[in-house]
Amino acid sequence: MSHPLVEPVLAWFAQARRDLPWRSADRTAWGVLVSEVMLQQTPVARVEPVWLEWMARWPDAASMAGASTADVLRAWGRLGYPRRALRLQECARTVVARHGGDLPTDPAELLALPGIGAYTAAAVAAFAHGRRSVVMDTNVRRVLARALGGVALPAPHLTRRETARADAVVPEADDVAASWNAAVMELGALVCTARNPACEVCPIEASCAWRRAGRPDDPTPRRAQAWAGTDRQLRGLVMGALRDAPGSVPHADLAPTWPDREQRDRALAGLAADGLAVRDDHTGAWRLPD
Repeated sequence: MSHPLVEPVLAWFAQARRDLPWRSADRTAWGVLVSEVMLQQTPVARVEPVWLEWMARWPDAASMAGASTADVLRAWGRLGYPRRALRLQECARTVVARHGGDLPTDPAELLALPGIGAYTAAAVAAFAHGRRSVVMDTNVRRVLARALGGVALPAPHLTRRETARADAVVPEADDVAASWNAAVMELGALVCTARNPACEVCPIEASCAWRRAGRPDDPTPRRAQAWAGTDRQLRGLVMGALRDAPGSVPHADLAPTWPDREQRDRALAGLAADGLAVRDDHTGAWRLPD
C-alpha cells in the first residue's frame, strides 16, 4: 500500500505538470543527464533555452565528447558555475570510452562517471530509465520536511535519517516511483516554495504537519549568499569576457574596472586551476581552453 502522500500528489501532478523538453516522450538518457546538470542551482527558465540549443548541437555523448572545450564553455553561456560544463564534457568522453557512447543504466556505473553524484544518478535512474530511486533535490527535501517533519526548511545538509524517511514514501513499482519523484519535485517548485508557499492550493494541505502546526518559522538563521564584490561575481565577469572574445584577451582588459587588482589576479589563477582559462606564457593574455 502506498504512502498517504502519494495519491494526491500524483493526481495534482497529472493536471499541473509543466511541459518541459527533457520530459518529452522522445527524451534521451543523455538529454536528461544534461538537464539535471544544468538545473543544479539554476532556475528552469534560464536552463530551458540553453538546453534546447545544446541538444540541437550535441544530441548525444559522442558529439559532445568531440567538441572543443572552448565551444562547450561558450554554449554554456551565463548559466553559472561553468565547471559543470567541464565535468559534463569529461563525463561524455568517459561514456564514449567506457560505454560505447550509451549512458549506463546501472547505478554504480552512473556514480562512477565524472561529476555524477548520488542525486544526479538517482534522477537519471528515475527520469531517464523509469526506475525506482530516491531523488533528493532541494524541492523534494522541503516538501517532505514540511509535510512529514513539520518544519519550515530541511537541515542545511542531507542526513541519512532524512533519506530513509524519503525512501519510505517512494512507491515500490518502478513507473509509479519515477512519477512520484517528478511530482513531488514539481510540487516543491510550484507550490511548496521556500518563500510564500501556496498552501491553499496544495494537494496535501490537510495532512501537512507544518501546516497543522501553524507554519512555524525556521529556527535556523540562513543568510542569503552575497553577490556584489565576491569572487563569484568577478569570475563571472572574466568568463563572460573570455567567451565573448574571438581570441585571447590581454590581462589588463579582463575586468579592467574591478577595484581590487589582487582579487582579480586571484580569480584568474583560480579559473586556470579549474581548467576554465589558459594564460599564454609569452604574451600574458588569457583565452578559453581548447
